[in-house]
Amino acid sequence: MSKFYLASRSPRRSILLSKLTTEFELIDVEVDETPGINESPSEYVLRISLEKAMQARQNLSSSIPVLSADTEVVCNNNILGKPNTLAEAIDMLMSLSKREHVVYTAVTLLTETHNQLLNSSRVWFRNIDKIECEDYIKKFMPLDKAGAYGIQDQAAGFITRFEGSYSGVMGLPLSDTVRLLTILNINS
Repeated sequence: MSKFYLASRSPRRSILLSKLTTEFELIDVEVDETPGINESPSEYVLRISLEKAMQARQNLSSSIPVLSADTEVVCNNNILGKPNTLAEAIDMLMSLSKREHVVYTAVTLLTETHNQLLNSSRVWFRNIDKIECEDYIKKFMPLDKAGAYGIQDQAAGFITRFEGSYSGVMGLPLSDTVRLLTILNINS
């Protein structure tokens, strides 16, 4: 197994990746996550994932491979991002109530070149009211989560239907990650 870096602040990504391998180290990166003008949600997550990997590579003094990812919740073709305040989190959850949304996760593996895979999942929420949203937010403080929810916690009770990758909605689609690691001879 080759060693590589995971460019991420997300504890969920680290936990998910550790289900595949422990041969990685975390590196913290920060990139400007402002969407580009006329940039589609899928283009956006692919770009941000690549920028995270490239930023990590600039911070390293080695050519060890870098894995990165970006996850976004998209409703009506609008990227919700991460809420900055509790009020924004409530608004986000309320906007997802009784609707379908898409969760995109792009995964990038950067070596001398870069390989990327894009994962998309469809999620349907039941009707949720403001009190449920407030209770959820107070209990789980999802300000670090795209769309203000985590599929792995109590928000699972909001979901009536799901199509796609559970781990992708959490932040790292494991099947795609295995494919990238295998393509570049990093065997999990």
